[in-house]
Amino acid sequence: MIRFLHTGDWQLGMTRHFFSEGVQERFAQSRFDAIRRLGQIAKEENCDFMVVCGDIFEFNFVDQKTVVRACEALKDVSVPVYLLPGNHDPLNAASVFRNEMFLDKKPQNVHVIEDSQPVKVKGSEGEDIQLFGLPWTSKEPGYDMVARMLEELEPVADITRVCVAHGMVDTLSPDPDEPALIALDAMETAIARNKAHYFALGDRHSLTNVGNTGRIWYAGTPEPTRYTETMPGFTLVVTIDENEVSTREVKVGKWKFIERKDLYLNTKEDVDSLRDWLENIEDKERTVLKLRFTGSLSLSLHSELEEMLKYFRNIFGAIETRVDDLVIMPEDGDFTELGFSGFADATVRRLRDSINEEGRDSTRARDALALLVRLVGRKK
Repeated sequence: MIRFLHTGDWQLGMTRHFFSEGVQERFAQSRFDAIRRLGQIAKEENCDFMVVCGDIFEFNFVDQKTVVRACEALKDVSVPVYLLPGNHDPLNAASVFRNEMFLDKKPQNVHVIEDSQPVKVKGSEGEDIQLFGLPWTSKEPGYDMVARMLEELEPVADITRVCVAHGMVDTLSPDPDEPALIALDAMETAIARNKAHYFALGDRHSLTNVGNTGRIWYAGTPEPTRYTETMPGFTLVVTIDENEVSTREVKVGKWKFIERKDLYLNTKEDVDSLRDWLENIEDKERTVLKLRFTGSLSLSLHSELEEMLKYFRNIFGAIETRVDDLVIMPEDGDFTELGFSGFADATVRRLRDSINEEGRDSTRARDALALLVRLVGRKK
């Protein structure tokens, strides 16, 4: 029996424009923590080794601090680790894997797959294993590296073959004309002919079973990176026992990216419901939200919404909002308790009249009145 851990797309050194400095550091640290968690899982599951299927680093020119922290985290992994360069960190002249700091600090149990020659690995019970890795040497290889490699392989009887690759499978790609797409048919044919027993893939950030064999998988990224990922934050424990292959997903990620496009705000109850939803989200510091508002609010309710979002932005990892479809409609009740007279009251009236006009002046007037309502509300 052979057991190993399948992971990929760590993208160490990744940044996000919507993170403040402190949040960015938390986000970065979580990715190093994920390496240690993967090592713990590999130990608990009695894995023989770990394969990391590309994009270990966000790009080749990550800073030295990221390189050192990656090596320090890898020290806590007790099993052999095989790193495959991907499209983010290709094995070219500027490769991070040829960085002097990386070579100096890399633990002895960590190996970079530098070519497509078979890597011999022994299972815990002496089983012969061949890893066939396909490292990217440029951003665009221009052909299906997996299919080309499989053409040269002969069927085997007494050796377990694991193919470690990076790239998008043709059946999942939105661009069918991309020349580097990995052909699903070629992989399934290779499995049927006993040329390969498992395909460990990277590039897709969502945990995905590809095809019908149960032997072709994307493990996804161990920590989420964007809203569109459907099942990020996992790793796969793969077991090959004679001719049987089984996989089991294990949760790793701590962060969450949540997008809501259905937030209709028209009443006080709607705003209160939004507040309750935000309050009930767990682990807010590692949660990123993208919220799209539609509907119509009075100035007073809009002011309440803005104050609420300001408060929660101090707690959540980040909150992005889109308010293009949210209309702010001043009501008489917005101004009855302001208590203005004279020049101030006349100014409010002019701003209210400007809101009914189209164009930039209308938007400015609405924003000015909303600010005025918030400022007055704070003094009460």
